[in-house]
Amino acid sequence: MPYLDHAGARLFYTVDGPDHAPAIVFSNSLGTDHTMWQPQADALAGRFRVVRYDTRGHGRSTAPGDAYTMEQLGGDVLAILDVLGIAQAVFCGVSMGGLTGMWLGVHAPQRFPKIVLANTAAKIGNADGWNTRIDSVLRDGMDIMVEPSIQRWFTPGFAATAERALDPLRAVLVALDPRGYAASCAAVRDADFREAVRTIPVPVLVIAGSDDPSTTAQEGRDLAAAMPDARFVELPAAHISSFEQPGRFTAALLDFILGRLPVTDDPARYEAGLSVRRAVLGSAHVDRSLARLTPFNEEFQNLITRYAWGEIWTREGLPRHTRSLLTIAMMVALNRAEELKLHLRAAASNGVTRDEIKEVLLQTAIYCGVPAANSAFHMAEEVFAAMDAANRGPQA
Repeated sequence: MPYLDHAGARLFYTVDGPDHAPAIVFSNSLGTDHTMWQPQADALAGRFRVVRYDTRGHGRSTAPGDAYTMEQLGGDVLAILDVLGIAQAVFCGVSMGGLTGMWLGVHAPQRFPKIVLANTAAKIGNADGWNTRIDSVLRDGMDIMVEPSIQRWFTPGFAATAERALDPLRAVLVALDPRGYAASCAAVRDADFREAVRTIPVPVLVIAGSDDPSTTAQEGRDLAAAMPDARFVELPAAHISSFEQPGRFTAALLDFILGRLPVTDDPARYEAGLSVRRAVLGSAHVDRSLARLTPFNEEFQNLITRYAWGEIWTREGLPRHTRSLLTIAMMVALNRAEELKLHLRAAASNGVTRDEIKEVLLQTAIYCGVPAANSAFHMAEEVFAAMDAANRGPQA
Protein backbone atom coordinates (compact mmCIF):
# COMPACT_ATOMS: atom_id res chain seq x y z
CA MET A 1 0.00 0.00 0.00
CA PRO A 2 1.39 3.48 -0.84
CA TYR A 3 2.01 5.54 2.27
CA LEU A 4 3.87 8.79 2.80
CA ASP A 5 5.23 9.98 6.13
CA HIS A 6 4.91 13.76 6.16
CA ALA A 7 4.74 16.45 8.84
CA GLY A 8 3.81 14.05 11.62
CA ALA A 9 1.20 12.20 9.56
CA ARG A 10 1.20 8.87 7.78
CA LEU A 11 -0.78 9.51 4.60
CA PHE A 12 -2.42 6.85 2.48
CA TYR A 13 -2.88 7.53 -1.22
CA THR A 14 -3.78 5.60 -4.34
CA VAL A 15 -3.18 6.28 -8.03
CA ASP A 16 -5.13 5.07 -11.07
CA GLY A 17 -4.55 5.71 -14.75
CA PRO A 18 -1.54 6.19 -17.04
CA ASP A 19 1.63 7.59 -15.45
CA HIS A 20 2.07 10.31 -18.04
CA ALA A 21 -1.57 11.39 -18.33
CA PRO A 22 -2.78 14.76 -16.97
CA ALA A 23 -3.24 14.47 -13.20
CA ILE A 24 -6.31 15.06 -11.04
CA VAL A 25 -6.14 14.90 -7.25
CA PHE A 26 -9.34 14.29 -5.25
CA SER A 27 -9.78 15.34 -1.62
CA ASN A 28 -12.47 13.75 0.56
CA SER A 29 -15.10 15.38 2.74
CA LEU A 30 -15.20 15.29 6.52
CA GLY A 31 -16.11 11.78 7.68
CA THR A 32 -15.29 9.92 4.44
CA ASP A 33 -12.14 8.64 2.76
CA HIS A 34 -10.71 8.25 -0.75
CA THR A 35 -13.36 5.66 -1.68
CA MET A 36 -16.03 8.38 -1.93
CA TRP A 37 -14.43 9.22 -5.29
CA GLN A 38 -14.76 5.73 -6.78
CA PRO A 39 -17.35 6.76 -9.42
CA GLN A 40 -15.04 9.52 -10.65
CA ALA A 41 -11.97 7.25 -10.59
CA ASP A 42 -13.80 4.61 -12.62
CA ALA A 43 -14.85 7.17 -15.21
CA LEU A 44 -11.61 9.14 -15.51
CA ALA A 45 -8.73 6.70 -15.01
CA GLY A 46 -8.66 5.79 -18.71
CA ARG A 47 -7.47 9.27 -19.68
CA PHE A 48 -6.22 10.91 -16.49
CA ARG A 49 -3.79 10.06 -13.70
CA VAL A 50 -6.26 9.98 -10.81
CA VAL A 51 -4.75 10.57 -7.36
CA ARG A 52 -6.92 9.96 -4.31
CA TYR A 53 -5.84 10.11 -0.69
CA ASP A 54 -7.25 9.90 2.81
CA THR A 55 -7.10 13.27 4.55
CA ARG A 56 -5.06 13.02 7.76
CA GLY A 57 -7.18 11.57 10.56
CA HIS A 58 -9.40 9.76 8.03
CA GLY A 59 -9.36 6.25 6.61
CA ARG A 60 -5.84 4.85 6.59
CA SER A 61 -4.16 8.23 7.15
CA THR A 62 -3.13 8.86 10.74
CA ALA A 63 -1.81 11.93 12.52
CA PRO A 64 -1.54 13.11 16.12
CA GLY A 65 -2.89 16.40 17.40
CA ASP A 66 -6.02 17.93 18.82
CA ALA A 67 -6.55 20.38 15.96
CA TYR A 68 -5.31 20.24 12.38
CA THR A 69 -4.92 23.35 10.26
CA MET A 70 -5.67 24.05 6.61
CA GLU A 71 -1.96 24.69 6.15
CA GLN A 72 -1.30 21.10 7.23
CA LEU A 73 -4.06 19.69 5.01
CA GLY A 74 -2.86 21.66 2.01
CA GLY A 75 0.75 20.74 2.72
CA ASP A 76 -0.20 17.07 2.70
CA VAL A 77 -1.54 17.41 -0.87
CA LEU A 78 1.66 19.10 -2.05
CA ALA A 79 3.79 16.40 -0.41
CA ILE A 80 1.85 13.59 -2.12
CA LEU A 81 2.18 15.27 -5.52
CA ASP A 82 5.90 15.79 -4.89
CA VAL A 83 6.55 12.14 -4.07
CA LEU A 84 4.66 11.16 -7.24
CA GLY A 85 6.67 13.61 -9.34
CA ILE A 86 3.55 15.55 -10.38
CA ALA A 87 4.35 19.20 -11.04
CA GLN A 88 0.76 20.25 -11.76
CA ALA A 89 -2.67 18.71 -11.20
CA VAL A 90 -6.30 19.68 -11.31
CA PHE A 91 -7.62 19.72 -7.74
CA CYS A 92 -11.13 18.59 -6.79
CA GLY A 93 -12.41 18.59 -3.21
CA VAL A 94 -15.78 18.27 -1.49
CA SER A 95 -16.68 20.17 1.70
CA MET A 96 -13.54 19.99 3.89
CA GLY A 97 -11.68 19.01 0.73
CA GLY A 98 -13.00 22.20 -0.85
CA LEU A 99 -11.48 24.25 1.96
CA THR A 100 -8.19 22.47 1.30
CA GLY A 101 -8.55 23.51 -2.34
CA MET A 102 -9.06 27.15 -1.31
CA TRP A 103 -5.84 27.07 0.72
CA LEU A 104 -3.98 25.60 -2.25
CA GLY A 105 -5.46 28.17 -4.62
CA VAL A 106 -4.23 30.97 -2.36
CA HIS A 107 -0.82 29.55 -1.43
CA ALA A 108 0.20 27.27 -4.33
CA PRO A 109 -1.72 28.32 -7.46
CA GLN A 110 1.27 27.49 -9.66
CA ARG A 111 0.67 23.79 -8.90
CA PHE A 112 -3.04 23.78 -9.75
CA PRO A 113 -4.06 25.17 -13.15
CA LYS A 114 -7.73 24.50 -12.34
CA ILE A 115 -9.52 23.92 -9.03
CA VAL A 116 -12.94 22.39 -8.35
CA LEU A 117 -14.63 23.31 -5.06
CA ALA A 118 -17.73 21.20 -4.45
CA ASN A 119 -20.38 21.53 -1.73
CA THR A 120 -18.31 23.91 0.31
CA ALA A 121 -18.16 27.53 1.46
CA ALA A 122 -15.48 30.07 2.30
CA LYS A 123 -16.60 29.79 5.93
CA ILE A 124 -18.50 26.66 7.03
CA GLY A 125 -20.67 26.84 10.14
CA ASN A 126 -19.72 28.55 13.37
CA ALA A 127 -17.36 27.82 16.25
CA ASP A 128 -20.10 26.85 18.72
CA GLY A 129 -21.52 24.23 16.39
CA TRP A 130 -18.11 22.72 15.66
CA ASN A 131 -17.10 22.71 19.32
CA THR A 132 -20.31 20.90 20.23
CA ARG A 133 -19.62 18.26 17.58
CA ILE A 134 -16.00 17.86 18.73
CA ASP A 135 -17.08 17.37 22.36
CA SER A 136 -19.77 14.87 21.32
CA VAL A 137 -17.54 12.56 19.29
CA LEU A 138 -14.73 12.63 21.84
CA ARG A 139 -17.22 11.71 24.56
CA ASP A 140 -19.54 9.29 22.74
CA GLY A 141 -17.59 8.00 19.74
CA MET A 142 -18.41 7.96 16.03
CA ASP A 143 -21.64 5.94 16.18
CA ILE A 144 -23.62 9.06 17.01
CA MET A 145 -22.50 10.72 13.77
CA VAL A 146 -23.61 8.07 11.27
CA GLU A 147 -27.30 8.69 10.64
CA PRO A 148 -27.16 12.49 11.13
CA SER A 149 -24.35 12.57 8.56
CA ILE A 150 -26.28 10.45 6.04
CA GLN A 151 -29.22 12.82 6.43
CA ARG A 152 -26.99 15.80 5.65
CA TRP A 153 -25.04 14.13 2.88
CA PHE A 154 -27.94 12.88 0.73
CA THR A 155 -31.50 13.82 -0.18
CA PRO A 156 -34.17 11.66 1.51
CA GLY A 157 -35.23 10.08 -1.78
CA PHE A 158 -31.69 9.05 -2.68
CA ALA A 159 -30.92 7.77 0.83
CA ALA A 160 -34.08 5.65 0.79
CA THR A 161 -33.47 4.07 -2.61
CA ALA A 162 -29.69 3.69 -2.41
CA GLU A 163 -29.58 2.21 1.08
CA ARG A 164 -27.12 -0.61 0.34
CA ALA A 165 -24.88 1.64 -1.76
CA LEU A 166 -24.44 3.89 1.29
CA ASP A 167 -23.36 1.09 3.63
CA PRO A 168 -19.65 1.46 2.74
CA LEU A 169 -19.80 5.16 3.59
CA ARG A 170 -21.41 4.34 6.93
CA ALA A 171 -18.67 1.78 7.60
CA VAL A 172 -15.92 4.31 6.88
CA LEU A 173 -17.50 6.92 9.15
CA VAL A 174 -18.10 4.63 12.12
CA ALA A 175 -14.54 3.25 11.88
CA LEU A 176 -12.86 6.67 12.09
CA ASP A 177 -10.72 7.49 15.11
CA PRO A 178 -12.78 10.11 17.00
CA ARG A 179 -9.58 12.05 17.70
CA GLY A 180 -8.74 12.35 14.02
CA TYR A 181 -12.30 13.34 13.18
CA ALA A 182 -12.34 15.94 15.96
CA ALA A 183 -8.99 17.38 14.86
CA SER A 184 -10.39 17.72 11.32
CA CYS A 185 -13.52 19.43 12.68
CA ALA A 186 -11.19 21.95 14.28
CA ALA A 187 -9.50 22.61 10.94
CA VAL A 188 -12.88 23.31 9.34
CA ARG A 189 -13.96 25.41 12.34
CA ASP A 190 -10.91 27.64 12.11
CA ALA A 191 -10.86 28.03 8.31
CA ASP A 192 -12.07 31.37 6.98
CA PHE A 193 -11.30 32.16 3.35
CA ARG A 194 -13.94 34.85 2.81
CA GLU A 195 -11.30 37.43 1.92
CA ALA A 196 -8.49 35.17 0.74
CA VAL A 197 -10.47 33.52 -2.09
CA ARG A 198 -10.61 36.88 -3.85
CA THR A 199 -6.89 36.44 -4.62
CA ILE A 200 -7.09 32.97 -6.23
CA PRO A 201 -5.70 33.59 -9.73
CA VAL A 202 -6.60 30.31 -11.46
CA PRO A 203 -9.95 29.20 -12.94
CA VAL A 204 -12.29 27.64 -10.37
CA LEU A 205 -15.45 25.57 -10.74
CA VAL A 206 -17.86 25.73 -7.80
CA ILE A 207 -20.38 22.87 -7.65
CA ALA A 208 -23.31 23.12 -5.23
CA GLY A 209 -26.25 20.91 -4.33
CA SER A 210 -29.73 22.39 -4.59
CA ASP A 211 -30.74 20.50 -1.42
CA ASP A 212 -27.49 20.82 0.54
CA PRO A 213 -28.29 21.77 4.17
CA SER A 214 -24.63 22.11 5.19
CA THR A 215 -23.22 24.40 2.51
CA THR A 216 -26.18 25.79 0.63
CA ALA A 217 -26.44 26.54 -3.07
CA GLN A 218 -26.53 30.25 -2.20
CA GLU A 219 -23.25 29.90 -0.32
CA GLY A 220 -21.84 28.24 -3.43
CA ARG A 221 -23.01 31.12 -5.60
CA ASP A 222 -21.48 33.59 -3.16
CA LEU A 223 -18.19 31.70 -3.22
CA ALA A 224 -18.08 31.70 -7.02
CA ALA A 225 -18.94 35.41 -7.14
CA ALA A 226 -16.05 36.24 -4.80
CA MET A 227 -13.36 34.78 -7.07
CA PRO A 228 -11.99 36.51 -10.16
CA ASP A 229 -12.41 33.53 -12.54
CA ALA A 230 -15.08 31.11 -11.34
CA ARG A 231 -17.92 29.12 -12.88
CA PHE A 232 -20.93 27.88 -10.89
CA VAL A 233 -22.89 24.64 -11.42
CA GLU A 234 -25.86 23.52 -9.31
CA LEU A 235 -26.80 19.83 -9.16
CA PRO A 236 -30.00 18.22 -7.81
CA ALA A 237 -28.32 16.72 -4.75
CA ALA A 238 -27.48 17.30 -1.11
CA HIS A 239 -24.00 17.58 0.44
CA ILE A 240 -22.02 14.84 -1.35
CA SER A 241 -23.15 15.58 -4.88
CA SER A 242 -20.26 13.61 -6.40
CA PHE A 243 -21.79 10.41 -5.01
CA GLU A 244 -25.47 11.25 -5.39
CA GLN A 245 -25.12 12.55 -8.96
CA PRO A 246 -21.88 10.92 -10.19
CA GLY A 247 -22.65 11.20 -13.89
CA ARG A 248 -23.61 14.86 -13.80
CA PHE A 249 -20.77 15.70 -11.41
CA THR A 250 -18.19 14.00 -13.63
CA ALA A 251 -19.62 15.66 -16.73
CA ALA A 252 -19.36 19.11 -15.10
CA LEU A 253 -15.81 18.32 -13.98
CA LEU A 254 -14.79 17.28 -17.49
CA ASP A 255 -16.44 20.30 -19.09
CA PHE A 256 -14.39 22.51 -16.81
CA ILE A 257 -11.10 20.66 -17.26
CA LEU A 258 -11.44 20.55 -21.03
CA GLY A 259 -12.65 24.13 -21.30
CA ARG A 260 -16.13 23.27 -22.50
CA LEU A 261 -19.33 25.08 -21.78
CA PRO A 262 -21.95 23.10 -19.83
CA VAL A 263 -22.42 19.81 -21.57
CA THR A 264 -24.23 18.89 -24.51
CA ASP A 265 -21.48 17.43 -26.62
CA ASP A 266 -20.93 13.74 -27.17
CA PRO A 267 -17.52 13.25 -25.47
CA ALA A 268 -18.81 14.71 -22.20
CA ARG A 269 -22.01 12.73 -22.49
CA TYR A 270 -19.91 9.59 -23.06
CA GLU A 271 -17.82 10.21 -19.92
CA ALA A 272 -20.92 10.88 -17.83
CA GLY A 273 -22.56 7.76 -19.22
CA LEU A 274 -19.51 5.62 -18.56
CA SER A 275 -19.50 6.74 -14.92
CA VAL A 276 -23.15 5.79 -14.44
CA ARG A 277 -22.78 2.56 -16.43
CA ARG A 278 -19.96 1.49 -14.10
CA ALA A 279 -21.94 2.49 -11.00
CA VAL A 280 -25.02 0.53 -12.08
CA LEU A 281 -23.56 -2.52 -13.84
CA GLY A 282 -20.21 -2.75 -12.09
CA SER A 283 -16.75 -1.90 -13.41
CA ALA A 284 -15.90 -5.54 -14.13
CA HIS A 285 -18.82 -5.91 -16.55
CA VAL A 286 -18.07 -2.60 -18.26
CA ASP A 287 -14.38 -3.47 -18.56
CA ARG A 288 -15.30 -6.77 -20.23
CA SER A 289 -17.53 -4.92 -22.68
CA LEU A 290 -14.81 -2.40 -23.50
CA ALA A 291 -12.27 -5.20 -23.94
CA ARG A 292 -14.53 -6.77 -26.58
CA LEU A 293 -14.72 -3.63 -28.70
CA THR A 294 -14.16 -4.22 -32.41
CA PRO A 295 -14.35 -1.91 -35.43
CA PHE A 296 -17.76 -3.50 -36.07
CA ASN A 297 -19.36 -2.87 -32.64
CA GLU A 298 -17.42 0.15 -31.31
CA GLU A 299 -19.84 2.77 -32.61
CA PHE A 300 -22.82 0.89 -31.16
CA GLN A 301 -21.17 0.61 -27.74
CA ASN A 302 -20.34 4.31 -27.86
CA LEU A 303 -23.96 5.06 -28.78
CA ILE A 304 -25.49 3.20 -25.84
CA THR A 305 -22.96 4.67 -23.41
CA ARG A 306 -23.76 8.21 -24.57
CA TYR A 307 -27.52 7.97 -24.80
CA ALA A 308 -28.75 5.09 -22.63
CA TRP A 309 -26.38 5.83 -19.75
CA GLY A 310 -25.25 9.42 -20.37
CA GLU A 311 -28.63 10.85 -21.33
CA ILE A 312 -31.37 8.71 -19.73
CA TRP A 313 -29.84 7.15 -16.60
CA THR A 314 -28.38 10.52 -15.55
CA ARG A 315 -31.75 12.32 -15.62
CA GLU A 316 -33.10 13.37 -12.23
CA GLY A 317 -36.76 12.83 -13.14
CA LEU A 318 -36.65 9.25 -11.79
CA PRO A 319 -34.27 7.74 -9.22
CA ARG A 320 -32.06 4.88 -10.37
CA HIS A 321 -34.04 2.56 -8.12
CA THR A 322 -37.16 3.18 -10.22
CA ARG A 323 -35.29 3.02 -13.52
CA SER A 324 -33.87 -0.34 -12.49
CA LEU A 325 -37.32 -1.81 -11.77
CA LEU A 326 -38.73 -0.40 -15.01
CA THR A 327 -35.87 -1.90 -17.00
CA ILE A 328 -36.42 -5.33 -15.44
CA ALA A 329 -40.10 -5.20 -16.35
CA MET A 330 -39.33 -4.16 -19.93
CA MET A 331 -36.75 -6.91 -20.38
CA VAL A 332 -39.38 -9.45 -19.27
CA ALA A 333 -41.91 -8.00 -21.71
CA LEU A 334 -39.42 -8.10 -24.58
CA ASN A 335 -38.11 -11.56 -23.66
CA ARG A 336 -34.50 -10.34 -23.54
CA ALA A 337 -32.98 -12.98 -21.29
CA GLU A 338 -29.35 -11.86 -21.20
CA GLU A 339 -30.25 -8.22 -20.60
CA LEU A 340 -32.72 -9.30 -17.89
CA LYS A 341 -30.00 -11.26 -16.08
CA LEU A 342 -27.67 -8.28 -16.35
CA HIS A 343 -30.18 -5.91 -14.77
CA LEU A 344 -31.22 -8.41 -12.11
CA ARG A 345 -27.58 -8.53 -11.01
CA ALA A 346 -27.24 -4.75 -11.19
CA ALA A 347 -30.43 -3.96 -9.28
CA ALA A 348 -28.81 -4.24 -5.84
CA SER A 349 -26.42 -1.40 -6.74
CA ASN A 350 -29.47 0.81 -7.14
CA GLY A 351 -30.94 -0.15 -3.77
CA VAL A 352 -33.51 -2.55 -5.22
CA THR A 353 -34.47 -5.41 -2.91
CA ARG A 354 -35.35 -8.92 -3.99
CA ASP A 355 -38.83 -8.49 -2.59
CA GLU A 356 -39.30 -5.51 -4.89
CA ILE A 357 -38.10 -7.55 -7.85
CA LYS A 358 -40.58 -10.27 -6.91
CA GLU A 359 -43.40 -7.70 -6.96
CA VAL A 360 -42.36 -6.51 -10.41
CA LEU A 361 -42.25 -10.08 -11.74
CA LEU A 362 -45.70 -10.75 -10.30
CA GLN A 363 -46.92 -7.63 -12.12
CA THR A 364 -45.43 -8.92 -15.37
CA ALA A 365 -47.37 -12.17 -14.96
CA ILE A 366 -50.58 -10.14 -15.44
CA TYR A 367 -49.44 -7.64 -18.06
CA CYS A 368 -46.80 -9.63 -19.99
CA GLY A 369 -48.11 -13.17 -19.55
CA VAL A 370 -47.50 -16.08 -17.20
CA PRO A 371 -44.91 -17.83 -19.43
CA ALA A 372 -42.77 -14.68 -19.55
CA ALA A 373 -43.00 -14.23 -15.78
CA ASN A 374 -42.30 -17.91 -15.19
CA SER A 375 -39.06 -17.69 -17.16
CA ALA A 376 -38.14 -14.49 -15.37
CA PHE A 377 -38.63 -16.07 -11.93
CA HIS A 378 -36.35 -18.96 -12.94
CA MET A 379 -33.69 -16.55 -14.20
CA ALA A 380 -33.92 -14.46 -11.04
CA GLU A 381 -33.43 -17.52 -8.85
CA GLU A 382 -30.35 -18.53 -10.87
CA VAL A 383 -28.89 -15.03 -10.70
CA PHE A 384 -29.53 -14.66 -6.96
CA ALA A 385 -28.06 -18.10 -6.24
CA ALA A 386 -24.90 -17.23 -8.16
CA MET A 387 -24.63 -13.88 -6.36
CA ASP A 388 -25.06 -15.54 -2.97
CA ALA A 389 -22.41 -18.14 -3.79
CA ALA A 390 -19.99 -15.43 -4.86
CA ASN A 391 -20.63 -13.47 -1.65
CA ARG A 392 -19.95 -16.55 0.47
CA GLY A 393 -16.67 -17.17 -1.28
CA PRO A 394 -14.81 -20.48 -1.36
CA GLN A 395 -15.83 -22.93 1.34
CA ALA A 396 -13.27 -24.79 3.44
